[in-house]
Amino acid sequence: MRIILFTGKGGVGKTTTAAATALQCSQKGLKTLVVSTDPAHSLSDALNIELQPEPTKIANNLWGQEFDVYYSMKKNWESMRHLMLSIFKWKGVNNVVAEELSVLPGMEEASAFLWIEKYYREKFYDVLIIDSAPTGETLTLLTLPQVMQSWLTKAFPGQKLVIKTVGKLLNKTKGIPLDKGYEEIQKLFEKLEAVQKVMLNAKICSIRIVANPERMVIQEAKRAYTYLNLYGYNVDAIIVNRILPDLAGLKGSIFEQYVKSQKTYLEDIEESFQPLPIFKVEHQGEEVFGLELLQKIGKAIYGKTDANEIYHSESPFKVKEFDTYYKMSIYLPFIGQSEFDLEKFGDELIIAVNGRKKSVLLPRFANFLNLNGSAFEDSWLHIRLNKEKNEYIKMGK
Repeated sequence: MRIILFTGKGGVGKTTTAAATALQCSQKGLKTLVVSTDPAHSLSDALNIELQPEPTKIANNLWGQEFDVYYSMKKNWESMRHLMLSIFKWKGVNNVVAEELSVLPGMEEASAFLWIEKYYREKFYDVLIIDSAPTGETLTLLTLPQVMQSWLTKAFPGQKLVIKTVGKLLNKTKGIPLDKGYEEIQKLFEKLEAVQKVMLNAKICSIRIVANPERMVIQEAKRAYTYLNLYGYNVDAIIVNRILPDLAGLKGSIFEQYVKSQKTYLEDIEESFQPLPIFKVEHQGEEVFGLELLQKIGKAIYGKTDANEIYHSESPFKVKEFDTYYKMSIYLPFIGQSEFDLEKFGDELIIAVNGRKKSVLLPRFANFLNLNGSAFEDSWLHIRLNKEKNEYIKMGK
C-alpha cells in the first residue's frame, strides 16, 4: 500500500492538490481512497460530491472520506468515551462540559491515525491520499503517539490502579464496564505506534508540501520541511500552486509587481528545497472543483509521471547530539565550493554567498544554542551548535 500526505499553510490549495493526485492514481487502475483530516472539511467541495464519515464511491477506483471524530469514537471507542465521561463527572464536571472533555486532546488526529491503521491492515486500497489540516496540525498528527501518552500519564498518574478502582465503583452504581475503556486506551496507543512506524517508512509513505510563491507561505514550508525531516518523515516533492503566468497583458496592471515578486520567490524555492522535485502549477483563473477540473490540475502537476511514484527519499537534514553540542548537517547544493559566511539569529541560519544572503530555518530549540563552528563538504554544510556559549571556530573536515 502507498500513503501520500499533503501538508502546507492554510489556503494554499492542499485539498485540490490531494484530490487531483487521487484522481490521477485511480486512473492508473489503482484503488485509491482520498481522506480529509481537516476539521474544516472542503474535500466534498473539491470533488463536488457529498462525502460521509465512511468511504464514498466517487468514480471507478476512486473513493473519498471526511473523518468525523464523534462518529469514529461512537463506532470504535464507545467504552473509552464512557470511561473519560464518567471520570470527569466523578470529578464534579457538569454534563455538557464533561461530554466535550471526553474527547481526548488530539483525538481528532488520533481518529485519522486509526482509520489509516485500519486501511493499511486490510489492504483493500492500493493508495491512500491524505488531505491534512494546515502545517501545525499535521505536525501534531505525526507526533501524536508520544503526545497522547504524555497527556494520559499526567491526567491519570498510576493510570491502571485509578481507573480500575473508579471503574469498580461506577460499574456497581451505573453498570458501565470501564475496564473495557481502559483496554481500548491501551489498544489505541498500540495502534498509534504501529501506524507511526508505517508512516516513517519512506518506501510506503511520502509527504508532499504544497506552497504558493509568497514569502509567508515559503517560510512556513521551509519550517515544515525542517521539522518533517527532523522527525524522520520522507518529504518527496514540493508542489508550487497558483503561479500567475508572465503575460505581456499584465504590464501596467495591479498584478505586474505581484508577477515580478513571484519570480524572486520561485528562485528562492528552487534553491531552498534542492534536490527535491518541484512541481509548478499555473493559476487556473477559476475556482477548481469537480472531476473535470481536477483532471486538468493533476495533469498540470505530474505530466507523464506517475502520481504515486516516490520522487525522493534522502533526508537533507541530520542532527546528532553530543554531551556539550549538537552537530547539524544540512544539504545545500547551491553553496558549491564558494566562500561563505554564517550568522545565526534565533532559529534562523543566514548564509552569505557571493554577495547574496539565504536563510535556512533550524528547529525551534536552536534558539537556545550558539553557533560554534562550520565545515562544508560535498554539498553538505556541517554546523556545530553549542549548549553553552563559546567563541566561533572553524570545524575541521
